[in-house]
Amino acid sequence: MCTESSAKFIKEKIESNNLNRVVVAACTPKTHEPVFKTIIEEAGLNPGMLEFVNIREQDSFVHMKQPKEALEKAKDLVRAGVARAVYLETMATMIIPVERRALVIGGGIAGIQASLDLASDGFQVYLVEKNPSIGGKMAQLDRTFPTDDCAI
Repeated sequence: MCTESSAKFIKEKIESNNLNRVVVAACTPKTHEPVFKTIIEEAGLNPGMLEFVNIREQDSFVHMKQPKEALEKAKDLVRAGVARAVYLETMATMIIPVERRALVIGGGIAGIQASLDLASDGFQVYLVEKNPSIGGKMAQLDRTFPTDDCAI
């Protein structure tokens, strides 16, 4: 159901049946839920009106040697998803301006590099270090392995 033709099919069903909620029983929501939220939003529904039922990791993967029991569990999971969908509420969308400023805590090598990367991307950077000098553990070394280069 993650293909373009399936997305079109879902949109058509939402519009032709005047649906106000969608329950999807599929694989992992971690990667696929955003896809389905986009699809239902394009069909005119609020993305909060999607209930996602994970029948792959919560059912078929763990019960692959018991197909009949897995089918019954999948049916139960879908029934539960439909029951939960009754209580879905719309999600508010807000656009919040982001200031291009960053606070980096720790002036070790990682903090220095993060500060330089952020600054090169146009951020105003505040680097905070608890010690009187930056460099962290590297500042305590005179040579580095394996090249024996100067550490400072």
